[in-house]
Amino acid sequence: MRAGRDWSIITRITVFAGAVATLLSALLAVSVMLAIHKYVTQDHINEIAVDGGRVAHEIEHDGVHPHMIEEDGRDLQVVDATGKVVASTPGLRGQPPMADFTPLPKAMSSSVVCGGVFPDGDCRLVVAQSAYRAGQDWVVYSSGHTIPLYVAPWLSATVFGAAALMAAAITALGHRIVTTAIRPVNTIRAELDTISESSPQRRVPLPPTHDEIHDLAESVNRTLARLHAAMTQQRNFTSNASHELRTPITAIRAEVEDALLAPEETTVRKLGEAVLVSVNRIETIVGDLLAIARLEAEQPVDGEPVDLATLVSAKCRDVSGRRKAFDCALQRGVVVTGDPSQLSRLLTNLLDNAERHAAGTVTVRVSHEPASGRDAKRFPLGVALLEVIDDGPGIEPDKRELVFQRFARLDTARDRNTGGTGLGLVMARKIAQAHGGTLRVEDSTAGARFVLRLPLAAVPVTAAPRGRT
Repeated sequence: MRAGRDWSIITRITVFAGAVATLLSALLAVSVMLAIHKYVTQDHINEIAVDGGRVAHEIEHDGVHPHMIEEDGRDLQVVDATGKVVASTPGLRGQPPMADFTPLPKAMSSSVVCGGVFPDGDCRLVVAQSAYRAGQDWVVYSSGHTIPLYVAPWLSATVFGAAALMAAAITALGHRIVTTAIRPVNTIRAELDTISESSPQRRVPLPPTHDEIHDLAESVNRTLARLHAAMTQQRNFTSNASHELRTPITAIRAEVEDALLAPEETTVRKLGEAVLVSVNRIETIVGDLLAIARLEAEQPVDGEPVDLATLVSAKCRDVSGRRKAFDCALQRGVVVTGDPSQLSRLLTNLLDNAERHAAGTVTVRVSHEPASGRDAKRFPLGVALLEVIDDGPGIEPDKRELVFQRFARLDTARDRNTGGTGLGLVMARKIAQAHGGTLRVEDSTAGARFVLRLPLAAVPVTAAPRGRT
């Protein structure tokens, strides 16, 4: 049984097809032989009945001839109404009746009789027919050799030989079909074996047939494409992270080397203040990376009702030390379910990004709207809308998704000199997705407009007018 588990799929299917074909072919051959045997036996009974019928006709019209001639190895007996044998073929002279069954008047019946007047072990096919003589019903028995089940050696050899050939043909056809079906799988496997880290762009060939294996090849290619994209993203991330971390590390090294070369020109306090700026930047980058890693782990969000207007209002009131003006238009009662700390971090990242790139004013809006047809499943109770708009240079439509990539910066004023780590917007989108929402850059008359959409919570939304903070 264990050896069968080590067989290939082709071998297992071929063996199964061969076994089924052999069984069905054998059943077919047996059925054919039984049908032929039944037909030949019935034909033989009819022949035997012809001889008995001729004798019965003579009894009814010409009288009884006690000395009947044996023909073709067939024995006959005439039994009168008292059960006495009055005539028989030479082989049965002086013998009792060959059978004890009688037919109905004007009828015929047949049966296989073994032993009795026949040699031991010899069975005969006996046909009994009635004959009307002198007002009495007599019986004419006629017998002949039974037909063996194989009918004839040449016939059984032909039928079973044809069945064996048919089983072999079906087995060979099954082997050919499964081999042809498995061939694309072997090709896919061979191609997968050659795909490595040095050639992730390669794909497995698609078979010409549109079947399950074709679908499998397409799924494999989609998986390879995702792996390729992940590897590319990982390389870019590693390169960008190394570059981002190298800058503050280089600055630290330069400050320390200068201090070592000219210790009299600096102090510990001066050196610490210079180094601390770069250390803070490294800490911020590492902290953001760890936060993104936790978000990508797709851990469940601790949900509780959060009023977006209250959350944004607190941020808008805290304008101490900010260089830009904040215009907040908030609709009360826009409640979502989520983690307050994560949503606060999302809002902080959006506001910090807008402040860095705004010319003078950052606009924040909170409102709600009904879900559109395609978003009805995601937002069954409606959409909580948060918009953060700056009046800076804006983002071109073809570069709007780029800002959500790690360490990505545009060729405009949105560069490293503005102080960002290149991870704030990435983290903001991850938090939005973890809360079942979306974060996109959408059209605006001036500057960049970031739009956050979250599912409304099952809390009645008040119809209070928009307020300004």
